[in-house]
Amino acid sequence: MSYKIVVDSCCELPEQYRDDKRFEFVPLGLEVGDYRIMDDEHFDQAEFLAQVAVCPQCPKSSCPSPEKYMEAYRTEAENVFVVTLSSHLSGSYNSAELGKKLYHEKYGEKNICVFDSESASSGEAQYALKMMELQEKGLSFEETVKELEFFRDEMKTYFILDNLETLRKNGRLTGVKAMVVSTLNIKPIMCGNHGVIEQKSQAIGMKKAISKLADIMVKETPDTRERTLMISHCNCPDKAEYMKKELLARTGVKEVIVMDTAGVSSMYANDGGIIVTI
Repeated sequence: MSYKIVVDSCCELPEQYRDDKRFEFVPLGLEVGDYRIMDDEHFDQAEFLAQVAVCPQCPKSSCPSPEKYMEAYRTEAENVFVVTLSSHLSGSYNSAELGKKLYHEKYGEKNICVFDSESASSGEAQYALKMMELQEKGLSFEETVKELEFFRDEMKTYFILDNLETLRKNGRLTGVKAMVVSTLNIKPIMCGNHGVIEQKSQAIGMKKAISKLADIMVKETPDTRERTLMISHCNCPDKAEYMKKELLARTGVKEVIVMDTAGVSSMYANDGGIIVTI
């Protein structure tokens, strides 16, 4: 059966899939003071980070409208799969679900399944590529949904940020203990637990934090041989490569994909942040 995969713009897909007709991006909006842009193919990370650096106000995002999602579901494909960033970070998931209801009311029945990734960035990409893999294998709509739910429970998302201010000011760190990050150069090692941000550990300096994260990942995912390691970085390819080196020194994986963050991920990760999923 034919299929289409709809993702919001927090999803960083590998370059070879950016123009793939099986995928459609639904962009979020970004706001830094009076500076407003869409998180689409025209997003300029350097310009955005420069605006964030000089603006005293916290950057914000706005989720796509239900109507935008509804229009993305208008396709000849028989199966439509949708993946959004965590509902704990954005209203994108709720908007996608409402778009599904609007579609059914206006156009009738269609196989549409909306997934809350309980993640973001490379976590969404892991999910979207899994959707593609399962559909290319010929699984039915129902079988694919079942496999995806299992995959979501198994996938793990971690991140280390140089700056936690955007998450903190947007109320996304309610379960994380306060610490003097900037003064002591302490780098908290964070994870997503069903979409809620938690702190796993901490280290002094980014290199030590990356090494400790690699240890944590190996401990929490003993068998990584059939896993894909995805690393999204915000303007710090050197850190991403160091993360890749540290993990591969400890274990093997099926594939490694390194990507730069798009708009929403750049907003939350800030300059110098890395997001890792396996």
